[in-house]
Amino acid sequence: MTSRKLISLVSGVLILAVLSPILLSVYFAHRNAEEVFHEELAEFADHAMYRTSKVIDQAVAAVDEINLVDDNTCSKAHAEAMHRIALKYRYVQEVMFQDKNHILCTSLVSYENNNLIGKPDRVGANGFNAWYTTPPTPGFKRKMVYIGKLPHLALVDPMSFIDILPFGKYTLNIAMVGLGKNQLIASNSHFVPDEWRAPLIQGLDEFQTDDDFYIIRRDNDLGLAMIAWASREPMNGVWYEQLFIWLPVGLVISLAAGIFLISILRRLLSPRNRLMDAIRNHEISVVYQPIVHLQSGESVGAEALIRWQQQDGSMLNPDAFIPLAEQTGLVTQLTEQVIELIFIELGEWLCQHPDHHISVNLGVRDVRSLHILEVIQPYLVRYSVKPGQIAFEITERGFADPKITAPIIAQYRQAGHAIYIDDFGTGYSSLSYLQDLDVDILKIDKSFVDALEYKNVTPHIIEMANALGILMVAEGIETPSQATWLREQGVQYGQGWLFSKALAKDEFIQWVESYRAKVAK
Repeated sequence: MTSRKLISLVSGVLILAVLSPILLSVYFAHRNAEEVFHEELAEFADHAMYRTSKVIDQAVAAVDEINLVDDNTCSKAHAEAMHRIALKYRYVQEVMFQDKNHILCTSLVSYENNNLIGKPDRVGANGFNAWYTTPPTPGFKRKMVYIGKLPHLALVDPMSFIDILPFGKYTLNIAMVGLGKNQLIASNSHFVPDEWRAPLIQGLDEFQTDDDFYIIRRDNDLGLAMIAWASREPMNGVWYEQLFIWLPVGLVISLAAGIFLISILRRLLSPRNRLMDAIRNHEISVVYQPIVHLQSGESVGAEALIRWQQQDGSMLNPDAFIPLAEQTGLVTQLTEQVIELIFIELGEWLCQHPDHHISVNLGVRDVRSLHILEVIQPYLVRYSVKPGQIAFEITERGFADPKITAPIIAQYRQAGHAIYIDDFGTGYSSLSYLQDLDVDILKIDKSFVDALEYKNVTPHIIEMANALGILMVAEGIETPSQATWLREQGVQYGQGWLFSKALAKDEFIQWVESYRAKVAK
């Protein structure tokens, strides 16, 4: 995967990494508020159902105990026994004696009218039944629950089933409903919405409306259901409280993730990674600046100059990125790609023009091994190009350690490649190594060509090269007077804008043909 794709990927991940913790913190805050709300409501309903079971168990125990008494005559002893048992069980309000569905007496009073209790609302197991009706007490209009087994009944206040307190921060409501007729038996709320009826019939355990949330707990053995509900409005306040807890956590995580991913982005956007992408994506191109023989005016070859095309279409000169390639160890990969491009573009042309050569610039690392020599051999064979048609230009920095570079350069020359000293005179050790190294051509730097009018240094360079028998190429020739002076001083070759700028492959080939025709005239 290229750095460009990685940058796109990391940029996308960066956006997600920054936004996700914040969005998740909002989500978790809302979910946590809902969970707390739901847990409190469910716990409230479960507690009510537990209380219901406990109340019914006491009523059943009271009836079983009074049924063990032999006296069922509503006598004083019978009434005292019923009263004693009613006092014994906390949730039992009164114990009654019935015969043929008529209440004859209770633990408190006797009924002369033999009040009819009617058919039970719920027929239970083991002979127990339940009624939901108004007791036969003058002036008492609230319905009560009767739980009985012949011949006795236990009277229970339905509020006992739901007389529980919520321990959370919400106002919770509870209602007890008989499953047989879906009859509302008791509630702690003055207003009980009817929204529970359809979900109860459908068997739902929980549901919600626009304003409230409901939880239903059933006990089919008892024939009862507990419906707990609460307004959703207070939950929003809890959500805001949870948001104050979760949001700072999300912001901290977002900040940490952002800093980490930005550091990765900075590395991916580093010049080294950009250059690696350029090499991998073949964004590197080569142009050719012609070299001419100053005496005859004939074209003899060109120097291959590397260019890096930017995303905006502009070309970056090698002075801007070759030092980076040297520092990051990418210069050899660049050289390999330049050699490949030269043979792809001019391999066949060089084979057809054996009197022309192309010079390739080598980096400092290239001169420390024979790797480039190994790279170029297959191309020479494939395109039938002579080794002498590929020359190598080495700057003075490449000769900084002659003990290492001299044997390597010697092998390049033995293989048939000419060696140029590029930008001669701009380094720190020009005179010391020149006589110790076998080189073929010395390239006079453009700065010395521009200073010909002063005639201070350039004549000495030319004199020294002639004395050592080294050919010369003058760079940066821009005027006819410069070319004339250099030719008169014995400089063999020249390149510069006087002859041509650096050209793309097709333009270079066309230039050679047209320049040759021009010289022939």
